[in-house]
Amino acid sequence: MPYIKKILNYSVLLVEDESEEEFIILQKGIGFGKKVGDEVEIRTESRVFVPVAKADRSQLLELLGEIPPLYLEITQKIVAFAEAYLSTSLNEHIYLTLTDHLHFAAERFEKNILIENRVFWELKTFYPKEYQVGLYALSLIKERLDITLPEEEAANVAFHIVNAQKEAEVQYDAMRASKLISKVMTTVTYVMNCQPDKESIHYSRFVSHMQYFAERFFTDKMLESEDDFLYNQMESSYPKAISCAEKVRTLIVKEYDKAISNEEVAYLAVHIQRLASRQWK
Repeated sequence: MPYIKKILNYSVLLVEDESEEEFIILQKGIGFGKKVGDEVEIRTESRVFVPVAKADRSQLLELLGEIPPLYLEITQKIVAFAEAYLSTSLNEHIYLTLTDHLHFAAERFEKNILIENRVFWELKTFYPKEYQVGLYALSLIKERLDITLPEEEAANVAFHIVNAQKEAEVQYDAMRASKLISKVMTTVTYVMNCQPDKESIHYSRFVSHMQYFAERFFTDKMLESEDDFLYNQMESSYPKAISCAEKVRTLIVKEYDKAISNEEVAYLAVHIQRLASRQWK
């Protein structure tokens, strides 16, 4: 019988079994009157997530401490549907990345911050089965959260599903990318006058954005658009984040003699604002 390793709240527990596998259990009231070290009985109606990827443990627990557990439950249902529909197994890392993405998508929707998916058509066309999983996710979110996300979010979910099916491929020089990310982080830290908690999920998600940015930057696949809607929206709502992103653009032009678009600056500002508003110490 598994025993409790951490109590997140009365309905969410981190437990470990005799094989030292960690699970997250969602079951109403399961933690009431319990303490760390107690054994727990898992009922058939429990929503169990197994296993918790060791590398994601602290960040997943941190995320669950900040958002409603319902988002993890929705992710579990999406993953179960995807694995059955695609006849495959997904990397456990998706429980962290997709849960975080779904919560951020709902948060953006509530704040009317619209982010265009620049590869919507490609994902819908080249990954039709994964896109169907994305449509299922939208219907589930509508059912459970009463939020009607735009269809482009189905492609975003498909992107996570595709990534969870295969090992990451190295498509650029990791050393160059690391140096670029370090320079950007130094600039952001200085301009925003604060220090990030490098163990937090907020820092991790910002670095993930920068990793994708670096890949696009060094493979000449930068986002380009003549529509400055997102940039103008961010400039109006979050001028400090845009100002910081502009300083990053100046740095990149100076260091690499290579321009980046307003669209890339706007996306960077979104992530700077998200990081700055949540986790700077």
